[in-house]
Amino acid sequence: MTLVLTKHFAEPKLHELETYRRLGGYKALEKALGLPRAAILEEVKTSNLRGLGGAGFPTGMKWSTVPPEDKVPGPRYVVVNCDESEPGCYKDRVLVERDPHQLIEGLLIASYVIGSKDSFIFIRGEYQTQYEILEKALDEARKAGLVGKDILGKGFDCDILLMRGAGAYISGLDTALLETMEGKKAWPRQPPPFPTVAGLMAKPTVVNNVETLSMLPHIVENGGEWFAKLGVPKSGGTLLLSISGHVEKPGVYEFPMGVKLRDALAAAGGVRAGHKLKGVIPGGTSMPPLMEKDLDIALDFDSVRAAGTFLGAGGMIVLDETADAVEVAHNIERFLAHESCGQCTPCREGSFWTEEILERVLHGDGVPADLENLPRVGENITGRVICALGDTVGMVIRGYMTRYPDDFKKRISNGQKG
Repeated sequence: MTLVLTKHFAEPKLHELETYRRLGGYKALEKALGLPRAAILEEVKTSNLRGLGGAGFPTGMKWSTVPPEDKVPGPRYVVVNCDESEPGCYKDRVLVERDPHQLIEGLLIASYVIGSKDSFIFIRGEYQTQYEILEKALDEARKAGLVGKDILGKGFDCDILLMRGAGAYISGLDTALLETMEGKKAWPRQPPPFPTVAGLMAKPTVVNNVETLSMLPHIVENGGEWFAKLGVPKSGGTLLLSISGHVEKPGVYEFPMGVKLRDALAAAGGVRAGHKLKGVIPGGTSMPPLMEKDLDIALDFDSVRAAGTFLGAGGMIVLDETADAVEVAHNIERFLAHESCGQCTPCREGSFWTEEILERVLHGDGVPADLENLPRVGENITGRVICALGDTVGMVIRGYMTRYPDDFKKRISNGQKG
C-alpha cells in the first residue's frame, strides 16, 4: 500500500522545516511555480482528488468555477478549513501536528493556481497547540523565502494568515466560516452565489480542507494519473480515517480510496476483545451507521453513499453490541440541537423537539406516538434549511430508527416507566 500523507510520520522532527526539506519538501512548489497554472489545474482534475472535509466534491471542478481574472478583476483568496469540529474526526489535527509544512506547501500551490496573494488558515479555536505549531512553521517558511514576496525567486507573491475560530461547530461549513472571518455571526449563506464566485469579502474564494490541500504537493510531484490509480474511479488517491470507539487500536490510519470497511477495521485491531460489531459510523457522528452486513463495502464517496450514508470527513466510530441506539441517537441529536445556529426555523425548532422526544424515550417516558413523531419532525426539517446541519437532524434519527428498531421499541412503555 502506498502511503501519501503519512509516509514520513515516523520522523521525529517532521514538523520542522529542515527535516521537511531534507525529505523533499517544497520541491513540488518549486516545480509548480515553473508550470502554467492551467496545467496544474488539469493535473488536479486528472487526479480525481475530491474534497476530504466531508462533501467529496471534485477539487479540480471546484477550482474551475473561479471566474477568470480578466472577467472578475481584483483579489481572490484560498482558505484552509481547519475548523475540525465534527465529533469523531481528528485527522486534520494530526496532519497539522506532524506535518504542517505539507499543508503550507499545498496551500501555496493552490494559491498559485487560483491567483491568491493573501491566503488564510482558519483553525478551530480549541486547537491551541496546533495553532502554535502552524505559527512556528509559517515563521520558518517566511524566513526561508517560501511565504511572502517573490517566493523561490519565481515572481509569485503570497502571504498566509492564521485565523482562529471561537468554538462554533457551524463554522466548519464553508459559508459560515467565511461569515466568521468577516467578523459576523456564524450563519451559513444561502447560495447562489457560491464562494468560488463571491466568498470572502464578496471576492472569489476557494475553501478546501486540510487533508485535501495536503495532497497537492504529491499530485504535482508524481502526476495526476499516478494519484488517480491509487484509488478507485471517480475517487483518486488515499484517505485518512480517524478510527475510534470500540476498537483495540484507535488512531489515524491511511488507506487507498476504496478500501473495504472490513480491512479498515482490521487495521485498527478489530472490535474490542469479547464483543461483537453493532455498527460503524463512517464519517463523523452526522452520518447514519453502517452495519455488519456492510463490512465488504468499499470506502469511497460513491459506494458509501449508495449504502445510505456518507464517507464524510473520515471520522469512523465503531460501536459494539453494548451500545444502545437510543442513547447514541440522543447524544448526537443533543449535540446538533446545541450547535444549531438558529437561523432556520425548521432546524432551530426541529432539533430542539427531536432532542426533547428522545430525552423522554431515553428515560422511560416514551409513548408509541413518539416512534411516528421522531421521523416526522426530521421530514419537516430536511430540504427546508440553508445548510446540511438541519438535514442531518432528520437523517440521523431515521438512520438509527431504521437500522435498530428494537432498541427504540423496547424503550416505549405506553407512558409508564419500565
